[in-house]
Amino acid sequence: MPELMIPLVVVAILLLVLLIASLRVVREYERLVVFRLGRLRGPLGPGLVLLLPYLDRSVRIDLRVVTLTIPPQEVITRDNVTARVNAVVMFQVADPVKSVMAVENHAVATSQYAQTTLRSVVGRADLDTLLAHRADLNEDLYRSIAQQAVPWGVEVSVVEIKDVEIPEMMQRAMARQAEAERERRAKVISAHGELEASTELRDAASILGEAPGSLQLRYLQTLLELGADQNSTVVFPLPMDVIGPLVGAMNQLSGGLADTGGAAEANAPAGPEDPGDRDAPGDQSSTGGGER
Repeated sequence: MPELMIPLVVVAILLLVLLIASLRVVREYERLVVFRLGRLRGPLGPGLVLLLPYLDRSVRIDLRVVTLTIPPQEVITRDNVTARVNAVVMFQVADPVKSVMAVENHAVATSQYAQTTLRSVVGRADLDTLLAHRADLNEDLYRSIAQQAVPWGVEVSVVEIKDVEIPEMMQRAMARQAEAERERRAKVISAHGELEASTELRDAASILGEAPGSLQLRYLQTLLELGADQNSTVVFPLPMDVIGPLVGAMNQLSGGLADTGGAAEANAPAGPEDPGDRDAPGDQSSTGGGER
Protein backbone atom coordinates (compact mmCIF):
# COMPACT_ATOMS: atom_id res chain seq x y z
CA MET A 1 0.00 0.00 0.00
CA PRO A 2 2.63 2.57 0.82
CA GLU A 3 4.26 1.74 -2.49
CA LEU A 4 0.99 2.47 -4.38
CA MET A 5 0.33 5.70 -2.52
CA ILE A 6 3.40 7.44 -3.88
CA PRO A 7 2.42 7.07 -7.59
CA LEU A 8 -1.15 8.05 -6.77
CA VAL A 9 0.01 11.15 -4.99
CA VAL A 10 2.28 12.02 -7.88
CA VAL A 11 -0.55 11.51 -10.37
CA ALA A 12 -2.89 13.60 -8.24
CA ILE A 13 -0.37 16.39 -8.03
CA LEU A 14 0.13 16.30 -11.79
CA LEU A 15 -3.62 16.37 -12.40
CA LEU A 16 -3.97 19.28 -10.01
CA VAL A 17 -1.22 21.19 -11.74
CA LEU A 18 -2.75 20.40 -15.12
CA LEU A 19 -6.15 21.55 -13.92
CA ILE A 20 -4.78 24.79 -12.56
CA ALA A 21 -2.95 25.39 -15.83
CA SER A 22 -6.15 24.75 -17.76
CA LEU A 23 -8.27 27.28 -15.87
CA ARG A 24 -8.69 30.85 -17.13
CA VAL A 25 -10.42 33.68 -15.36
CA VAL A 26 -12.26 35.94 -17.80
CA ARG A 27 -13.34 39.34 -16.54
CA GLU A 28 -16.73 40.81 -17.21
CA TYR A 29 -15.44 43.16 -19.91
CA GLU A 30 -13.39 40.46 -21.66
CA ARG A 31 -14.04 37.47 -23.89
CA LEU A 32 -11.88 34.51 -24.87
CA VAL A 33 -11.98 33.42 -28.51
CA VAL A 34 -10.87 29.76 -28.22
CA PHE A 35 -9.52 27.53 -30.99
CA ARG A 36 -9.27 23.77 -30.37
CA LEU A 37 -6.90 22.09 -32.76
CA GLY A 38 -7.33 25.08 -35.06
CA ARG A 39 -11.11 25.04 -35.09
CA LEU A 40 -13.14 27.86 -33.56
CA ARG A 41 -14.99 27.05 -30.36
CA GLY A 42 -16.49 30.49 -30.00
CA PRO A 43 -16.18 33.28 -27.49
CA LEU A 44 -16.11 32.11 -23.87
CA GLY A 45 -16.60 34.08 -20.67
CA PRO A 46 -16.99 35.85 -18.44
CA GLY A 47 -16.08 33.77 -15.41
CA LEU A 48 -14.00 30.63 -15.06
CA VAL A 49 -13.14 28.91 -18.35
CA LEU A 50 -11.54 25.47 -18.68
CA LEU A 51 -9.08 24.94 -21.53
CA LEU A 52 -7.32 21.79 -22.59
CA PRO A 53 -3.56 22.23 -22.37
CA TYR A 54 -1.72 22.00 -25.70
CA LEU A 55 -5.03 21.57 -27.50
CA ASP A 56 -6.79 24.90 -27.01
CA ARG A 57 -5.48 28.30 -28.06
CA SER A 58 -7.18 31.45 -26.85
CA VAL A 59 -7.23 35.13 -27.80
CA ARG A 60 -8.31 37.59 -25.13
CA ILE A 61 -10.49 40.41 -26.46
CA ASP A 62 -11.26 43.60 -24.52
CA LEU A 63 -14.81 44.87 -24.99
CA ARG A 64 -14.28 48.28 -23.42
CA VAL A 65 -14.27 51.52 -25.38
CA VAL A 66 -10.82 52.28 -26.79
CA THR A 67 -9.68 55.87 -27.34
CA LEU A 68 -7.44 56.02 -30.37
CA THR A 69 -5.53 59.21 -31.18
CA ILE A 70 -4.76 59.66 -34.87
CA PRO A 71 -1.32 61.26 -35.30
CA PRO A 72 -1.14 64.65 -37.09
CA GLN A 73 -1.58 64.36 -40.82
CA GLU A 74 -0.21 66.78 -43.44
CA VAL A 75 -3.24 67.76 -45.49
CA ILE A 76 -3.69 70.15 -48.43
CA THR A 77 -7.18 71.63 -48.42
CA ARG A 78 -9.27 72.34 -51.50
CA ASP A 79 -8.08 75.97 -51.57
CA ASN A 80 -4.40 74.84 -51.50
CA VAL A 81 -3.65 75.60 -47.84
CA THR A 82 -1.32 73.23 -46.00
CA ALA A 83 -2.59 72.16 -42.58
CA ARG A 84 -1.74 69.60 -39.92
CA VAL A 85 -4.83 67.84 -38.63
CA ASN A 86 -5.19 65.18 -35.97
CA ALA A 87 -8.28 63.46 -34.66
CA VAL A 88 -9.55 61.07 -32.02
CA VAL A 89 -11.55 57.88 -32.61
CA MET A 90 -13.50 56.01 -29.95
CA PHE A 91 -14.51 52.43 -30.73
CA GLN A 92 -15.21 49.12 -29.07
CA VAL A 93 -15.39 45.50 -30.16
CA ALA A 94 -18.99 44.45 -30.79
CA ASP A 95 -18.26 40.95 -32.15
CA PRO A 96 -15.17 39.23 -30.67
CA VAL A 97 -15.17 36.48 -33.28
CA LYS A 98 -15.12 38.90 -36.24
CA SER A 99 -12.43 41.03 -34.59
CA VAL A 100 -10.18 37.92 -34.59
CA MET A 101 -11.27 36.12 -37.75
CA ALA A 102 -11.77 39.08 -40.14
CA VAL A 103 -8.68 41.17 -39.40
CA GLU A 104 -5.24 40.55 -37.96
CA ASN A 105 -5.29 43.51 -35.55
CA HIS A 106 -8.52 45.46 -35.41
CA ALA A 107 -6.99 48.43 -33.51
CA VAL A 108 -4.18 48.94 -36.04
CA ALA A 109 -6.56 48.49 -38.96
CA THR A 110 -8.98 51.05 -37.54
CA SER A 111 -6.15 53.52 -36.93
CA GLN A 112 -4.73 53.19 -40.45
CA TYR A 113 -8.11 53.52 -42.12
CA ALA A 114 -8.95 56.53 -39.94
CA GLN A 115 -5.75 58.26 -41.06
CA THR A 116 -6.44 57.77 -44.75
CA THR A 117 -10.07 58.82 -44.34
CA LEU A 118 -9.03 61.94 -42.44
CA ARG A 119 -6.70 63.03 -45.26
CA SER A 120 -9.35 62.32 -47.86
CA VAL A 121 -12.21 64.15 -46.14
CA VAL A 122 -10.17 67.19 -45.15
CA GLY A 123 -8.64 67.43 -48.62
CA ARG A 124 -12.13 67.86 -50.12
CA ALA A 125 -12.93 70.84 -47.87
CA ASP A 126 -11.58 74.38 -47.87
CA LEU A 127 -9.94 76.10 -44.91
CA ASP A 128 -13.05 78.04 -43.85
CA THR A 129 -15.09 74.83 -43.74
CA LEU A 130 -12.35 73.09 -41.77
CA LEU A 131 -12.33 75.86 -39.16
CA ALA A 132 -15.99 76.88 -39.00
CA HIS A 133 -17.96 73.76 -40.00
CA ARG A 134 -16.01 71.03 -38.27
CA ALA A 135 -19.16 69.18 -37.25
CA ASP A 136 -19.97 68.34 -40.89
CA LEU A 137 -16.47 66.95 -41.40
CA ASN A 138 -16.78 64.90 -38.21
CA GLU A 139 -20.02 63.44 -39.52
CA ASP A 140 -18.39 62.46 -42.82
CA LEU A 141 -15.46 60.88 -40.98
CA TYR A 142 -17.78 58.95 -38.68
CA ARG A 143 -19.86 57.53 -41.52
CA SER A 144 -16.83 56.41 -43.51
CA ILE A 145 -14.92 54.81 -40.63
CA ALA A 146 -17.96 53.23 -39.00
CA GLN A 147 -19.07 51.64 -42.27
CA GLN A 148 -15.64 50.17 -42.92
CA ALA A 149 -15.22 48.87 -39.35
CA VAL A 150 -18.47 46.86 -39.27
CA PRO A 151 -17.01 43.76 -41.04
CA TRP A 152 -14.21 43.76 -38.47
CA GLY A 153 -16.65 43.45 -35.59
CA VAL A 154 -15.77 46.97 -34.42
CA GLU A 155 -18.38 49.58 -33.49
CA VAL A 156 -17.20 53.19 -33.87
CA SER A 157 -18.92 55.60 -31.50
CA VAL A 158 -17.11 58.94 -31.88
CA VAL A 159 -14.86 60.52 -34.51
CA GLU A 160 -13.76 64.09 -33.83
CA ILE A 161 -11.16 66.38 -35.39
CA LYS A 162 -9.01 67.33 -32.43
CA ASP A 163 -6.69 70.09 -33.61
CA VAL A 164 -5.93 72.05 -36.78
CA GLU A 165 -2.54 73.71 -37.29
CA ILE A 166 -2.12 76.21 -40.11
CA PRO A 167 0.98 78.16 -41.23
CA GLU A 168 1.91 81.31 -39.32
CA MET A 169 1.51 83.48 -42.41
CA MET A 170 -2.04 82.26 -42.83
CA GLN A 171 -2.73 82.93 -39.16
CA ARG A 172 -1.63 86.56 -39.58
CA ALA A 173 -3.80 86.93 -42.67
CA MET A 174 -6.79 85.53 -40.81
CA ALA A 175 -6.11 87.89 -37.91
CA ARG A 176 -6.11 90.87 -40.29
CA GLN A 177 -9.31 89.64 -41.88
CA ALA A 178 -10.96 89.27 -38.49
CA GLU A 179 -9.82 92.76 -37.48
CA ALA A 180 -11.24 94.25 -40.68
CA GLU A 181 -14.51 92.42 -40.12
CA ARG A 182 -14.75 93.81 -36.58
CA GLU A 183 -14.07 97.33 -37.83
CA ARG A 184 -16.78 96.93 -40.46
CA ARG A 185 -19.27 95.77 -37.86
CA ALA A 186 -18.32 98.65 -35.57
CA LYS A 187 -18.90 101.17 -38.36
CA VAL A 188 -22.22 99.61 -39.27
CA ILE A 189 -23.35 99.65 -35.65
CA SER A 190 -22.23 103.28 -35.29
CA ALA A 191 -24.13 104.24 -38.44
CA HIS A 192 -27.27 102.51 -37.19
CA GLY A 193 -26.89 104.31 -33.88
CA GLU A 194 -26.58 107.69 -35.59
CA LEU A 195 -29.63 106.90 -37.72
CA GLU A 196 -31.71 105.99 -34.68
CA ALA A 197 -30.44 109.04 -32.79
CA SER A 198 -31.31 111.36 -35.68
CA THR A 199 -34.77 109.83 -35.88
CA GLU A 200 -35.32 110.36 -32.17
CA LEU A 201 -33.99 113.92 -32.38
CA ARG A 202 -36.34 114.67 -35.27
CA ASP A 203 -39.30 113.36 -33.30
CA ALA A 204 -38.21 115.36 -30.25
CA ALA A 205 -37.83 118.51 -32.34
CA SER A 206 -41.29 118.09 -33.83
CA ILE A 207 -42.79 117.65 -30.38
CA LEU A 208 -40.95 120.66 -28.98
CA GLY A 209 -41.96 122.71 -32.02
CA GLU A 210 -45.62 122.15 -31.25
CA ALA A 211 -45.20 123.75 -27.79
CA PRO A 212 -42.84 126.77 -27.72
CA GLY A 213 -42.98 126.84 -23.93
CA SER A 214 -41.41 123.41 -23.73
CA LEU A 215 -38.54 124.65 -25.89
CA GLN A 216 -37.91 127.51 -23.45
CA LEU A 217 -37.98 125.08 -20.55
CA ARG A 218 -35.43 122.99 -22.37
CA TYR A 219 -33.17 126.06 -22.74
CA LEU A 220 -33.50 126.81 -19.05
CA GLN A 221 -32.61 123.22 -18.20
CA THR A 222 -29.52 123.48 -20.41
CA LEU A 223 -28.51 126.65 -18.57
CA LEU A 224 -28.83 124.88 -15.25
CA GLU A 225 -26.67 122.01 -16.48
CA LEU A 226 -24.02 124.43 -17.73
CA GLY A 227 -24.07 126.40 -14.50
CA ALA A 228 -23.51 123.26 -12.45
CA ASP A 229 -20.06 122.82 -14.05
CA GLN A 230 -18.85 126.18 -12.67
CA ASN A 231 -17.86 127.49 -16.06
CA SER A 232 -16.66 131.10 -16.29
CA THR A 233 -17.99 131.60 -19.82
CA VAL A 234 -21.23 130.24 -21.22
CA VAL A 235 -22.09 130.46 -24.91
CA PHE A 236 -25.83 130.08 -25.22
CA PRO A 237 -27.14 129.86 -28.80
CA LEU A 238 -30.66 131.08 -29.56
CA PRO A 239 -32.65 129.82 -32.54
CA MET A 240 -33.97 132.31 -35.08
CA ASP A 241 -37.58 131.44 -34.38
CA VAL A 242 -37.11 132.77 -30.85
CA ILE A 243 -35.14 135.94 -31.57
CA GLY A 244 -36.76 136.56 -34.96
CA PRO A 245 -39.69 138.64 -33.60
CA LEU A 246 -37.27 140.69 -31.46
CA VAL A 247 -35.04 141.42 -34.46
CA GLY A 248 -38.06 142.41 -36.54
CA ALA A 249 -39.28 144.78 -33.84
CA MET A 250 -35.84 146.38 -33.60
CA ASN A 251 -35.72 146.79 -37.38
CA GLN A 252 -39.13 148.44 -37.38
CA LEU A 253 -38.06 150.76 -34.55
CA SER A 254 -34.88 151.76 -36.34
CA GLY A 255 -36.84 152.31 -39.57
CA GLY A 256 -39.34 154.54 -37.79
CA LEU A 257 -36.57 156.61 -36.27
CA ALA A 258 -34.98 157.06 -39.68
CA ASP A 259 -38.28 158.26 -41.23
CA THR A 260 -38.83 160.74 -38.38
CA GLY A 261 -35.34 162.20 -38.86
CA GLY A 262 -35.89 162.74 -42.59
CA ALA A 263 -39.21 164.51 -42.08
CA ALA A 264 -37.74 166.85 -39.48
CA GLU A 265 -34.89 167.75 -41.83
CA ALA A 266 -37.38 168.54 -44.59
CA ASN A 267 -39.51 170.82 -42.36
CA ALA A 268 -36.52 172.83 -40.97
CA PRO A 269 -36.67 176.78 -41.73
CA ALA A 270 -34.36 178.28 -44.37
CA GLY A 271 -31.27 180.21 -43.16
CA PRO A 272 -30.31 183.84 -44.03
CA GLU A 273 -29.54 184.63 -47.62
CA ASP A 274 -25.98 184.84 -48.78
CA PRO A 275 -25.01 188.34 -49.91
CA GLY A 276 -23.31 186.85 -52.84
CA ASP A 277 -26.54 185.27 -53.88
CA ARG A 278 -28.34 188.58 -53.80
CA ASP A 279 -25.67 190.26 -55.93
CA ALA A 280 -25.90 187.75 -58.73
CA PRO A 281 -29.23 188.91 -60.18
CA GLY A 282 -28.23 192.58 -59.85
CA ASP A 283 -25.12 192.01 -61.82
CA GLN A 284 -27.10 190.29 -64.55
CA SER A 285 -29.52 193.24 -64.78
CA SER A 286 -26.76 195.80 -64.93
CA THR A 287 -24.98 193.87 -67.59
CA GLY A 288 -28.07 193.70 -69.63
CA GLY A 289 -28.71 197.41 -69.23
CA GLY A 290 -25.29 198.29 -70.48
CA GLU A 291 -25.75 196.27 -73.57
CA ARG A 292 -28.90 198.16 -74.42
